[in-house]
Amino acid sequence: MADVMLRDVRKRYGSQEVVHGVSLELRHREFIVFVGPSGCGKSTLLRMIAGLEGISDGEIHIGGRRVNEAPPGERGVAMVFQNYALYPHMTAAENMAFGLRNIGTPRAEIAERVATAAKTLQIEHLLGRRPADMSGGQRQRIAIGRAIVRRPDVFLFDEPLSNLDAALRVQMRVELVQLHQRLEATSIYVTHDQVEAMTMADRIVVFRDGRIEQVGSPLEVYRNPANTFVAGFIGAPKMNLFATRVAAVGPGRVEVELPGGRAELAVDGGALAAGAPVTFGVRPEHLRPTSGEGLFRGQARAIERLGRETLLHVTGADGSTLVATDTGDSQVRLGDTVALTLDPGSGRLFGGDGVALR
Repeated sequence: MADVMLRDVRKRYGSQEVVHGVSLELRHREFIVFVGPSGCGKSTLLRMIAGLEGISDGEIHIGGRRVNEAPPGERGVAMVFQNYALYPHMTAAENMAFGLRNIGTPRAEIAERVATAAKTLQIEHLLGRRPADMSGGQRQRIAIGRAIVRRPDVFLFDEPLSNLDAALRVQMRVELVQLHQRLEATSIYVTHDQVEAMTMADRIVVFRDGRIEQVGSPLEVYRNPANTFVAGFIGAPKMNLFATRVAAVGPGRVEVELPGGRAELAVDGGALAAGAPVTFGVRPEHLRPTSGEGLFRGQARAIERLGRETLLHVTGADGSTLVATDTGDSQVRLGDTVALTLDPGSGRLFGGDGVALR
């Protein structure tokens, strides 16, 4: 079993702590994605799991074994890096075999493992080529193949698609998920791209400043963000956040003031009182143009026509901009005054501290 357990893991450089007491359990065969802005500590934590960075405090367990002092080669992990890290003078087959040769694996076994990995990745035709003769996507497949031949318990991916163009990234996302399912291993994938996180993960771990903000399935994190940071980070485009005040509180409900009226949300407002500052959040797909007065009103300052839908960037009198969704053949033009309405029950409410109210 390749469970991974992190217990109060910390990392300090001198007096500066960059990973703050992370505790997390990753189950066997899960595909876990660490996501967050650049510099939030997610890659540092991945390198600590791999043994490429020492930990300052806490414990790391892989497959039920404490590995704090174990060297990288004895942890049962294999890592795929952003920059491929292939030896330019070696062929693809030699790059994939290099680590196995270093630990004295018999030649026949190396050949069998390389051939199996190449078939899995459909790169048999690349085995005789050197990196300079391959595209970026092909190089990344070789780097993944080098990890597969080690037959690890845990695969670690550190932003492996960042150097690829947009179309190839989409293709490789699908291939990586299918590969994970075939190999039946545990995978930890680091990215700052929340679209990758949403489309690939069994569970997402959202990081900020070396701390975990939320752990959950992609839809759980998307629909019920734990705080305004997660709401503003997860989603493309992100959730609209609107600073407002409580209008009224009742059993299991809270009404908030919006520019064009009030919105009622089914949340526990027991700790709130009328006039308390809160943040109202709504996803762009739940905010739509209306022929009536609407709850929001402003000018269309930017329009993104995406084919099946149109994104409207509407700026109100107070200078705040909300993103709403219209049909693909939207008739709204730049400069038009647009009234927006909410889908029933679609809003989310966050307290003055930014934490979601349930």
